[in-house]
Amino acid sequence: MPEQTVIIGAGGHARVIADILYCLNIPLLGFLDDDDAVRFPGQNILGRVGDAHHFFDQAWFIIGIGRNALRETIAIDFASKARFLTAVHPNAVVAKSAVLGIGTVVMAGAVVNPGAVIGDHVILNTAATVDHDCVLEDYVHLSPGVHLSGTVHVGKRCWLGTGSVVVNNVSLAPDCVVGAGAAVVENLTESGVYVGVPARKAGKDA
Repeated sequence: MPEQTVIIGAGGHARVIADILYCLNIPLLGFLDDDDAVRFPGQNILGRVGDAHHFFDQAWFIIGIGRNALRETIAIDFASKARFLTAVHPNAVVAKSAVLGIGTVVMAGAVVNPGAVIGDHVILNTAATVDHDCVLEDYVHLSPGVHLSGTVHVGKRCWLGTGSVVVNNVSLAPDCVVGAGAAVVENLTESGVYVGVPARKAGKDA
């Protein structure tokens, strides 16, 4: 267990991660953030993101930023310098045969079923479910209440909105954004924003 952890980011998502650390009895050293306007009471702000080097030798890190591209940029920049913690809320369910990548965060009520492979720096938000044998590539974000049926493949940096669902045996190309409440019932073969039931690319005829 790490002696202490630094969260990169200081907004609402970082606050949820801080609570996970509290539930796991992992000491939180503090937060790093470049936005002075993003704060909540009781935070220990250690500095800006560029100050992370001061803590590489004394702490583990979690990137508490919801934006996939920014999370990827920071992860790549710090890859050879920082130790990244994978954090799973004690009220989440992760199958023994599932694989979680480094820096991934699994929120309360989430479920990861057998054979699932989750990449690095993925967010499985509150009550999201990932069924058997799914593959989520790096930097994916499943918002609260997302449900993936079995054998779904989600490409890098995809962001699935709150309450969206994906039927079994479907693949999503990298950089897809699926709107809240959408239902993905066929392969999404190109990046873009998809909305509706069934999900269609925004700007195209349903």
